Amino acid sequence: MEPVRTCVGCRTRASRSALLRVVAIDSVLIIDERAMLPGRGAWVHDAHKCMDAALRRRAFVRALRVSGPLDTQTIEKRLNGYGNKVNGSK
Repeated sequence: MEPVRTCVGCRTRASRSALLRVVAIDSVLIIDERAMLPGRGAWVHDAHKCMDAALRRRAFVRALRVSGPLDTQTIEKRLNGYGNKVNGSK
């Protein structure tokens, strides 16, 4: 049975493989494609509405238990379609 996680954007439960893991490193949000980076992670659907809701409600700050603002440029780039390529793929 696959582990189940809760999306911080829409608050619905889904299998781990259906969600993206996001971590904060030095107050910068990083999408953890392989779900292997150390530290606390937050899970979100790879959908515009879920990521937008999580950013708007400051859900990443609460879920990752960090203080202060987070740099959300990587998430916003992915929302705009620039971050879909992984490891230099074409």
